[in-house]
Amino acid sequence: MKVIKSVFFILSILFIGISIYIAVQPHHFKVSRTRTINAPAPVIYNNVIDFKNWKSWSSWAETNPNIDINLSQPSKGIASTYRWKDKHGFGTMTTLQTTAYSTINQLMTYEGFPPSSVHWQFHPNSDGSTKTTWTIQGKDLPFKFKAFALIAGGMEQQIGPHYERSLEKLDSIVTARMQAYTITIKDQTEHSGGFYIYTTVSCKIADMPKQLQSMRSELQTYALNHDLETTRNTFNYYHKWDDTKGTVTVSYCIPTQDKLNIQDSKTILSGKLPSFKALKTTLKGNYKYLKKAWDTSITYCETNALKIDTSGPMLEVYKNDATKLANPADWHTDLYIALQ
Repeated sequence: MKVIKSVFFILSILFIGISIYIAVQPHHFKVSRTRTINAPAPVIYNNVIDFKNWKSWSSWAETNPNIDINLSQPSKGIASTYRWKDKHGFGTMTTLQTTAYSTINQLMTYEGFPPSSVHWQFHPNSDGSTKTTWTIQGKDLPFKFKAFALIAGGMEQQIGPHYERSLEKLDSIVTARMQAYTITIKDQTEHSGGFYIYTTVSCKIADMPKQLQSMRSELQTYALNHDLETTRNTFNYYHKWDDTKGTVTVSYCIPTQDKLNIQDSKTILSGKLPSFKALKTTLKGNYKYLKKAWDTSITYCETNALKIDTSGPMLEVYKNDATKLANPADWHTDLYIALQ
């Protein structure tokens, strides 16, 4: 009997000691992880703000492929929710507040535990990458929560590795999607032509990007200062391309509704492009794939016995403004090769 009482006494002391130890643990927790991702802040933000993307990079979903996930409709923006159920219980993530391309504030609730605040921050770096920080924190933690955290090794140990792995997967997914592109050939079509203003340069092929940037700035400034009614679809008009000499003659052009009589500029001119039969190719993706799109188009002509009109237009038409689209995968360019 004395032995039983001694054991009971020792166990009671241990229980009281452990209870006291748990009770004096911090009433709050904070876990944060940061990763620099080689992508613009808007691209990362647009992925994170939409819950439909979470399963693809969530470490919890990776380790538990049978997790049951339900999304609100719409799945992004204020009040959108991400609900999940697994063998441990039921949880909800709700988006409360956002600052476009900069921050996301969310609330996480999990069955039987107090709510936790979740914060995302996207800080753009000068090299085009983004410092991405993901933080979760809770306060006023009850005894049961602190006991669970202690048994599980602490919130840092429970959440930190998942955050690290999730950010690693987010990095690889975002950067891979930025490299995505498609080249689609429409075959023969008719380009309607039209009026345009332009400026032309002959230069080394290697110098062309810098020259085009300068020409684009000059022409767009002129159009703005003269309140010109311009249409969409600015384009490059390639007059001559010589790989042997490494030279190119190209015009940067802005379409206009009518023919303009330009008298106050020596470098900016007005012209009219006649309608012409052409092979049309569409590139959706980074401009670095333009050469591949051109090579694909020319090969298609050769393979399908389409005769290129070497004196006709070769156009590179920009269907959207890349400066307003952070993800190169969204850039849309149409190529036209004049056919006989």
